Amino acid sequence: MRLTMRWFGPSDKVKLEYIKQIPGMKGIVSAIYDVAVGEVWPKEKILALKNNIERHGLTLDVIESVPVHEDIKLGKPTRDQYIENYKQTLRHLAECGIDTVCYNFMPVFDWTRSQLDFKLEDGSEALIYEEDVISRTNPLSGELELPGWDTSYENESLKGVLQAYKKISEEDLWDHLTYFVQAIMPVADEVGIKMAIHPDDPPWSIFGLPRIVTNKANLERLLSLYDSPNHGITMCSGSLGANEANDLPEMIRHFGGQGRIHFAHARNIKRTGPRSFQESAHLSEAGSVNMVAMLKAYHDIGFTGPLRPDHGRMIWGEKGRPGYGLYDRALGATYLNGIWEAVSS
Repeated sequence: MRLTMRWFGPSDKVKLEYIKQIPGMKGIVSAIYDVAVGEVWPKEKILALKNNIERHGLTLDVIESVPVHEDIKLGKPTRDQYIENYKQTLRHLAECGIDTVCYNFMPVFDWTRSQLDFKLEDGSEALIYEEDVISRTNPLSGELELPGWDTSYENESLKGVLQAYKKISEEDLWDHLTYFVQAIMPVADEVGIKMAIHPDDPPWSIFGLPRIVTNKANLERLLSLYDSPNHGITMCSGSLGANEANDLPEMIRHFGGQGRIHFAHARNIKRTGPRSFQESAHLSEAGSVNMVAMLKAYHDIGFTGPLRPDHGRMIWGEKGRPGYGLYDRALGATYLNGIWEAVSS
């Protein structure tokens, strides 16, 4: 296991010099944030990001994410040009020495929560998802504006995209994902990049939009789309763990045994209902995910890839990007390191 941390570039309040001070921290997970979705990432921007990280004694281990344009997910005729751009971005990343890319295929909205500052019993603030709140929310009303959402949409264009998805079934989305995967993977193989799809978060439909990367069976189907060891998964315990039916240690052993887990997100959540949860401290007893069993599964499969503590609470008065403060993620990293040292001894 190689311990990494998400960093959002020079504007991030969490500085690289702070991340470097976390015991055992080796790498950074980041992206280019000032290029429009669907456009080619310039090589010079990638190199500048990498060089900045390396000046701080860390390495750029994973790109999270190269976003997939909505026209690709919708299967529009314009998708081919966006796919060509995606391929060129992969080539540029490989030329800069990057070998792992995390991406997702969630329609319109990335990770979604109903509240970003829910106060837990200990006084810390956490992200939560309450199904009854989401089910009563109209995305066009402006009631929820969350970090996982594509804020590049104006209200009218968002309305148009949501309208387009009314014609898209889960099987349609599978067809479009198949088209994308089969188009980009030959390039990924050619340049030596491991593609690691992130599960849908949460792993069920929201706002009537189809979601398909949600469980073991669907991950099996995903991996069957293209036969290559580079075609793999980002195993996210917080996303998949929101569904009690997902047996995380078993899934890790299954897909990790196939060499298809290229990247790992390790976080805990506390399930508060069939489709509701609170994000919690990483400690096993704080939530519904057995972190020790999960890390033992990674150890048992000989996992050597990048793993990062995922969303953290806001603690000790810290203010910043919801889910991505320094203090609780640093505690999480240290906790994960301790488990790894114990299961490795």
